[in-house]
Amino acid sequence: MQHEVQARDARRAGVTAFVGTTIEWFDFYIYGSASALVLGKIFFAGASPAVGTLAAFATFWVGFLARPLGGLIFGHLGDTYGRKKALVTTLTMMGGATFCVGLLPGYDQIGTAAPVLLILLRMIQGVAMGGEWGGAVLIATEYAPPGRKLLYGAFAQQGSPVGNLLATVAFLGIAQLPDSAFESWGWRVPFLFSAVLVAVGLFIRLKLAETPEMQEALARNKPVKLPIKDVLTRFPLLVFLGVIAGTAGVAITYVKTTFALSWATADLDFDRSSFLTVISIALVVQVIVQPFGAVLASKWPVRSAVLWMLLPEFVVLPLMFVLIDTGNFWLAVLGMGLATFPHAMYYAALAGILARVFPVEVRYTGMSLSYQLCTTLFAGTAPIVSQYLLTAFDSIWPVVALGLGYTALTLAGVLPLLARTGDADLASERNSHTTQPA
Repeated sequence: MQHEVQARDARRAGVTAFVGTTIEWFDFYIYGSASALVLGKIFFAGASPAVGTLAAFATFWVGFLARPLGGLIFGHLGDTYGRKKALVTTLTMMGGATFCVGLLPGYDQIGTAAPVLLILLRMIQGVAMGGEWGGAVLIATEYAPPGRKLLYGAFAQQGSPVGNLLATVAFLGIAQLPDSAFESWGWRVPFLFSAVLVAVGLFIRLKLAETPEMQEALARNKPVKLPIKDVLTRFPLLVFLGVIAGTAGVAITYVKTTFALSWATADLDFDRSSFLTVISIALVVQVIVQPFGAVLASKWPVRSAVLWMLLPEFVVLPLMFVLIDTGNFWLAVLGMGLATFPHAMYYAALAGILARVFPVEVRYTGMSLSYQLCTTLFAGTAPIVSQYLLTAFDSIWPVVALGLGYTALTLAGVLPLLARTGDADLASERNSHTTQPA
């Protein structure tokens, strides 16, 4: 009976993590689509199209700059007072900031105050997202049955492609509007609609209890007074390797979506609707294939699984850009779909890998710091660096090289990280799972 209750609570925690991160990622991703399509015109009026797009991508990066701060703030809160309180706060912050972006007047109405307020709201989004990811992963993994942490960590990871898909479909729908309507009010609709999703997410999240591992830690010991100090003094190498290990999982998706959307609609023969459809199909592929990365890493030695997941990227990412460059819709769909497999499957396993690195009393802070520094350094800069390389060299191949560099850097981080923390412990978990009922 007790086992059935634990299994039910674990499933509920997984669903809660998935729904919450889906909503948070929807809010975060609609900004990316808007920055590629319209924010430059609305908030940086008077600049050339290329400069306006770069400026919009720069505000997009601001959200990533703020994410480590969110990881520190909510990591401290989550490690000191519990995961649930931190996650309720992050969802509320994200929803409020996103709704306000939808109401924000443009440059023509309030002048320079418009981009300043846009940047401020994007920073709030970043702080909220920085706190959300680690807590959502821990809700799923700390409720998980023995031997299934990697699988349950994938619940939280699944929120990213689903949120991205919902955001892309939302913009695909409003992209059918005439340009004047799209630019005046249409782009605001997804931002305003997020308020409904946040209300649903809060209702679900408030019903979940604190994780068993955190309850035991709080009962057994006093919380660490300053988790960030403990992490940086005891585990600096693990933080560094964790930062590098996340690169392909978080950066390549922004090269494939945010940057590619701008490139395809500005420099190639795709219109807004057709390339948003390409991205939507690729995101459906990601939603389907991504969980298999966690399954693969749970069944195989994690080092072997990681190599099988990431090495194909060196072939399919260049192929994707070649096929998009043809201007053919179905070839673009094929290229984008194939290029989705490697980094999506790796992203599913990444949460469980990082969740194992740090002890429970500083886990929220340690894994959030690693992941959010990675997003700041690599994911948030990916569109603007890609756009700069395209403008400077008038060729897509430097962008291809950037994406392949992300993959190589990931391997340089995750393989040493697994050598220190991974396969042996995972093997023991798998063995323990065979002796316990599921």
